[in-house]
Amino acid sequence: MHPTRLSAAVAALALTASLAGTLAGTASAAANPQAAPVPPGHGKSLALAAADKAADSGLDGLRHGTDEELVRTAVTPWAGGLYYAAYQRTYKGLPVAGGGDAVVLTDSAGKVRHVAAAPAPALKLSTKATVGSAAALATARAQLAGVESASAPELSVLLKGNKPVLAWHTLVVGRTAKGLPSSLDTYVDARTGKVAQATDKVLHADGRGYHNGNVTIDTATTSMTDATRSPFRCGGQNGSAYTGSSPWGNGGANDLVTACVDIMYAAQRESDMLKQWFGYNGQNGQGGMVPARAGLSEVNAYYDGTKTTFGHNQNGTMQLTGIDVVAHEYGHEIFDKTPGSAGSSNENGGMNESTGDIFGALTEHFANNPNDTPDYTVGEKLNFLGDNKPIRYMYNPSLAGDPNCYPQLNSGTEVHAAAGPQNHWFYLLAEGSNPGGGKPTSPICSGGPSSVTGIGVQKAGKIFMGALLMKTSSWNHLAARKATLATAKNTYGSTECNAVKTAWNAIGVPAQSGETDCGGTTNPDFSLALNPAAGTVQAGGSVNSTVNTTTTGGSAQTVQLSASGVPSGVKVSFSPTSVTSGDSSTMTVQVAADTANGTYPITVTGTGSATHTVTYQLTVGTDTPPPTGCDNSEYTYQGSLSSGQAEAQPDGSYYYSATSGTHVGCLRGPAGTDFDLYLQKWNGYNWADVAVGGTAGADEDTSYYGSAGYYRYVVHAYSGSGAYTLGLSAP
Repeated sequence: MHPTRLSAAVAALALTASLAGTLAGTASAAANPQAAPVPPGHGKSLALAAADKAADSGLDGLRHGTDEELVRTAVTPWAGGLYYAAYQRTYKGLPVAGGGDAVVLTDSAGKVRHVAAAPAPALKLSTKATVGSAAALATARAQLAGVESASAPELSVLLKGNKPVLAWHTLVVGRTAKGLPSSLDTYVDARTGKVAQATDKVLHADGRGYHNGNVTIDTATTSMTDATRSPFRCGGQNGSAYTGSSPWGNGGANDLVTACVDIMYAAQRESDMLKQWFGYNGQNGQGGMVPARAGLSEVNAYYDGTKTTFGHNQNGTMQLTGIDVVAHEYGHEIFDKTPGSAGSSNENGGMNESTGDIFGALTEHFANNPNDTPDYTVGEKLNFLGDNKPIRYMYNPSLAGDPNCYPQLNSGTEVHAAAGPQNHWFYLLAEGSNPGGGKPTSPICSGGPSSVTGIGVQKAGKIFMGALLMKTSSWNHLAARKATLATAKNTYGSTECNAVKTAWNAIGVPAQSGETDCGGTTNPDFSLALNPAAGTVQAGGSVNSTVNTTTTGGSAQTVQLSASGVPSGVKVSFSPTSVTSGDSSTMTVQVAADTANGTYPITVTGTGSATHTVTYQLTVGTDTPPPTGCDNSEYTYQGSLSSGQAEAQPDGSYYYSATSGTHVGCLRGPAGTDFDLYLQKWNGYNWADVAVGGTAGADEDTSYYGSAGYYRYVVHAYSGSGAYTLGLSAP
C-alpha cells in the first residue's frame, strides 16, 4: 500500500476519466452483488461523466501520450445546475506543472458547455530520480537566508520552455538575504540537483489601514480563532492567535489586537460575500482561509501561500488592516486556490494583483460599512506614499501612472501596474463608462465602443469568480476574455454576455477563436473518447472499442473517423465510418495470424470543423490468465491493468448494501507487481476511501464494517502490469 502516492494516482482515481461511467451510474445496474440504484445527486454525476468524457478526448487539441492522464482534482457547483471540473495532467502518476491542466464546464443534463486547457507537448522522460528528496530540500532551503517552513518535496514533471524536467517540488517560506518576506515555489532538478525554477508567491504591499468601527466578528470564547472557517485565526508574528475575551481590542490605530479585529472582520465579510453572492465556499474553496498575522514592522502586507501578514503605513500612524487591503490579500488566496494556481509571468502576476483589487472592491460593496463606503480605488485613506492619494484607480488606472489598455502591456510591466487593464475592465462591466450617481466616468481605449453600460457589481463579480474557476496555468487576458464570456452566457444569458464582450473591447482585448457567441451559439467543436482505450488480443483475433463523440461547441456536426500508426498485419475499421457528434461508432481491430507480439499505439482521428485525436493501445500476444486465490469470496471479478492505471469493480460500477455489516475484499495481482486495493463509499458528494489494503505487493485484503450505502472497490496498478482477480463479500 502506498498512501503517499494517493494524491498523484489514486485519491483522484474516483475522479479519473476512465471511470466516467461509474460516477454517472451508467454501468450495469444489475452488477452483483445487488442491483444498484443511481446514487443521490444524479444530475451532478451526469455532469461529471460528461466532463470526464471531454477530458479523455483531448480538450481542444491537448494530446496525451500513453503514460499521461488527466486526473480530476476539483469539482465546484455553480448556478443553474452547472459544474466546473478541474483536471491536472499526470505522467506515470506524477503531477505535471506548467501546462496540460484543464477545466470543463458542464450542466446537470450531461452537456459540455465550455472547455479550457493549457496546451503542452507530449511527454517522454525517465521518472527515476538520481538526486534524493533530502538533497533537493536542502538546495531549496538554501535559496532563502532564513527559513520558516518548507513542505515535503514531491516528485513532479516541470514543463520549462515546453521541455519536461523531472524535479522535486517544494514550497519554502522565509526571508531573503535582504530581509524581505519570501515564499518560493521551488522545483529542483531531480537529475542535476540544481534549481530548475523558483517563483516567489509573495505579492507585496497594498491597501490601507484604518479601523472599521464597532463590528461583529466570529471568534472562539478566549482566542481570536475562527472555528467555522478553519484554519483562519489572527495573532502576532509568532503565528499564535491572540487570547483574551470579547470585546476584542481598544480601537487604537496601532493596537495589534484591534488590527486583528479589522483583519477578521474584512476576511469574514469576504468569505460571506463569496458564499452569499456567488455560492463559492470560502477563499480556499473548502470553507476556510489561511491564518493572519498582524504587527509586521514593515510598510507591507502580503500573502505567501501559507498565511497573510500585515504591517503599518508609511508614517507609522496606523496598521494596514482596512477592508480593501485585507480582502485584497485574501483575494490572492482565491487566485492561488482556483484551478491553474498562480503563474510566474508579469501578465499573470498583474491579473493576480487585479484579482486582489477586484475582491477588495467587492468586499467593500458587500460590507457597506459607513466607515469605508464602497469605491473602486485602492489605498485612498492610507496616505501610502505621503501624498494622500490612492495607489490605484480601477476606473482610470492612468491616474496612478498605470496602463488603462491591454495593448499598453509588455513583458516588463511591473505586476501592480499590470493590474490596470483588468481593473479597468471590471469597473466598466460593473458600472459602465458613464454611470452617473456621483460615480466617476471611465475612459474607453482606442478602437473600442462609444460607451459601455454596466450590469452591477454583484453580477460582474459572479462572472469574474466563475471565470477564475476556468483558470489554467496559461492564464492571461485572452483566456480571461473567453472564460468570462462563457461564464456570463451560461450563468445569465446574452445580455450579460454582450456586456462582458463590450467591456473587453473597451480595453483593447481582441476577440478570440472559439469564444462564446453571445447571440446563442458557439463555434462548432467536438471531442473524442475511446471505451476502452486499450485492448489485448492474440494474433489471428480481433478486439473492439467504442468511439464516443460529444458536441462541445455549436451545433452537432458530422465527424469522419480514421486510424493511423496501424502496424503491419493489423486492420482497423469503423462502423459507421462517420457519425454525428454526440453519437458513437464501433472500432474493430483485426489482427492477422502472423502479426508479431508487442504493444502498438494506434491514433484514432476525428475530422469535422476541427480535428481531434485519441490513442488506442493495442497489445498483441498471449494474455497471462488472472491469478487465483480468492475462492472463498462471495463474488469474483477479473481485469487487466497497465502500470499506473486503475479501475473500479464490480464491472466498472458500484454496488448497494441495504444493511450494515462487514465488507471483505480480496485482491490477487500478477506475480512480481505491486497492486493496491481501495474500498470506497459514496458520501453524497464523492467517493471516499473507507478501507485500504495494507501490503506492498501483488496481493492485498481489506475488511470494513459499514452502514448501508453505495460501495465500490478500486484496483490500482502501482507498479507492474497484468491480469488480476478481485473477490468481494458484502452484507
